[in-house]
Amino acid sequence: MSHALSDDCGPGDLSGPAVATAPEERPALIRLVGDVTAFATSTWSRQPELRSAADADGFADLLDEAAVDELLSERGLRTPFLRVAKDGRTLPGSAFTAPGGVGAGVADQVSDDKLSALFTDGSTLVLQALHRVWPPLIDFCQQLAADLGHPVQANAYVTPPQNQGFDDHYDVHDVFVLQVAGRKKWSIRPPVLPAPLRDQPWTDRRDAVGRAAAEEPLLEATLEPGDSLYLPRGHLHSAVALGEVSIHLTLGVHTWTRHAVAEELAALALDALADDEEMRGSLALGTTLGAGELDAEQVTARLLDALSSIDPAVVSERLRSRRRGTQRAAPLGPLAQHALAESLTDTTALRLRDHLDAGLEADNLCSRAGTVSVAGVPDDVRDSLLAGEVVTTAELGEAAARALVAAGLVVAG
Repeated sequence: MSHALSDDCGPGDLSGPAVATAPEERPALIRLVGDVTAFATSTWSRQPELRSAADADGFADLLDEAAVDELLSERGLRTPFLRVAKDGRTLPGSAFTAPGGVGAGVADQVSDDKLSALFTDGSTLVLQALHRVWPPLIDFCQQLAADLGHPVQANAYVTPPQNQGFDDHYDVHDVFVLQVAGRKKWSIRPPVLPAPLRDQPWTDRRDAVGRAAAEEPLLEATLEPGDSLYLPRGHLHSAVALGEVSIHLTLGVHTWTRHAVAEELAALALDALADDEEMRGSLALGTTLGAGELDAEQVTARLLDALSSIDPAVVSERLRSRRRGTQRAAPLGPLAQHALAESLTDTTALRLRDHLDAGLEADNLCSRAGTVSVAGVPDDVRDSLLAGEVVTTAELGEAAARALVAAGLVVAG
């Protein structure tokens, strides 16, 4: 059961389709929101939504108490993967790290002894970038990113009873909060800056955030295990653990924005002006750079001409290239890949590695794992490969198959 709450803080007048493509099978997103079309139409980037659990163990497969203990005490994590906060303040790494001992050669390994004492004293533990280190979340975040079309990260917040990790603040990315264990009371308030960009953090608006935090909340809700909460970027929030240890996951969605499109348009327009001899020309000798000496009207006209001549397909290619750098492809076992290369025969079944974000550019297969020429591969085989279908070495041609295996673009089918 979901509960959406309107605060009239939508994404603005420019509107596109609620779902860029038909809401076909999107398993990770369906798990979080249920009806994808309804979520896209009424909630996405617009308003918070609380979804009550059908199953109290709803997220135990992604993370649980035992997993937290394993990560903190057995996985050799270092400071980038853990933060510790007390009374709204982040502690220095030295407060919870220690040398790794003989054979480790690192000075900032997470210390389970220090963490135990800090947690008992009321500190919140923040496990960061779990989409890189914990297999269930690696898989889930990759699928959720594919479902959403936007990059996803995962953190976990472990808070002692009756404690608050952070004061009211906002994030510059959308968030799905998944309550894993315990209960946490959330207070949500309207944005002081709707839809903030990455370079517009709440710390630049401390006074406004402080004033807003004193107002009545838009929503107060206690999340139980299995509950989830969606928060569009910019919404102020704070949370307090109640009578037991609370663990929740935050899945941060780093949304692509119209501003990102504008960045690419501007870059392409400036590239075009660099080829214009008049635009490369010098301003008048002795200029004071006064408003009347800038030839601003001429430059503006040329800039608008350059913008209007840009092919949207070129912008799309640039954004897709940027997108490939925001996530990693599915994990690849070096030994398994070596064995595949050694055992390759004409009948070996091969498929595209998951989450490559692969596409054809001329005769090259471009992806997150690199670029390989497929010039000699028949068009129908290329299409089958990109569609996720299994093909054989013989269909690809041995040279192309070996190159694709070596680059990690294809795996055993």
